[in-house]
Amino acid sequence: MRLDIFRNLQIKILPVLFIFLFFSKCDNKRVKNLPKVIKDGMVMIPSGDFLMGSNDEQSRDDESPIHPVHVNAFWMDVTEVTNLQFKEFVDATGYITTAEKKPNWDELKKELPPNTPKPNDSLLRAASLVFEATDGPVNLNNFGEWWQWKSKASWRYPKGEGSSITNKMDHPVVHISWYDAQAYAAWAGKRLPTEAEWEWAASGGVNKKYPWGDEPVTNGEPKANAWEGSFPYKNTLKDQFFYTAPVASFEPNPFGLYDMAGNVWEWCSDWYDFTYYESLKNKRVDNPQGPESPYDPYQPYLRQKVMRGGSFLCNDAYCSGYRVASRMKSSPDTGLQHTGFRLVRSIESF
Repeated sequence: MRLDIFRNLQIKILPVLFIFLFFSKCDNKRVKNLPKVIKDGMVMIPSGDFLMGSNDEQSRDDESPIHPVHVNAFWMDVTEVTNLQFKEFVDATGYITTAEKKPNWDELKKELPPNTPKPNDSLLRAASLVFEATDGPVNLNNFGEWWQWKSKASWRYPKGEGSSITNKMDHPVVHISWYDAQAYAAWAGKRLPTEAEWEWAASGGVNKKYPWGDEPVTNGEPKANAWEGSFPYKNTLKDQFFYTAPVASFEPNPFGLYDMAGNVWEWCSDWYDFTYYESLKNKRVDNPQGPESPYDPYQPYLRQKVMRGGSFLCNDAYCSGYRVASRMKSSPDTGLQHTGFRLVRSIESF
């Protein structure tokens, strides 16, 4: 190895290694053996320090640099919010989700490049995106190959008209926009987790790649509701589920949380900023709340919120969404067939 390359690696690796050793000795061993405290379907997540982000071979550019973060203790839903829980909210309030409303073109065009032509009126209807498996291999950069805009698709009708959630009340609610999740949270007296809270909770207080450890999702026994096989046309169903699974179908992480990987993507409170981690470089941050405004260089007109955890459509070869540090984002008015949420409460409010 050339000497200059070795020195550059030292400069990058040694500070991170020092921080990792410090926090693993001081804090991670302490949280492993704490007893689980569960109340009203929520588990208490202890305060802790961890290294947020990732820089391994599967990491994306927005997951680095790795930076030390402290998170205060909080309560978190043991599972994702279910169809039954969301139905209770709708029955009590009469709430209508984003997917059940006709899109407003005047609002939509504000987040599109200038002079974007108005779509056909047939597309401006109450609808949502539904996954449809392809007949064979396709270009994985073309999401339109497997996402279909289906009329009447919503939390009530996950696969569009003719489908239902009958006998699926213990499945996570889907087709939920960030605004829908916020409305439910206000009704329930809770809130969406920050991205830092979510990552700390998913880690279970230990330095592992996935909520269950370091073993790849495709190895050994099923660990999450994942896509096994070749995406998006062949699912071997090793985990027995093609779409969503009942919550808590797989083993919990060390904090006692279920489905922190797979099943559905989960909304966080933070705006998404591609450069946010870079702004925290060489800093120790206490309870970060995310950036003040969104920024995505690849979609500069679109305002997006962070999502975490992967879904039943992810696998390591395609999106690698099950990693604790994996980040995803979407506009807050968008709900899809693999998008849901869980909530948290501050210790002092419970």
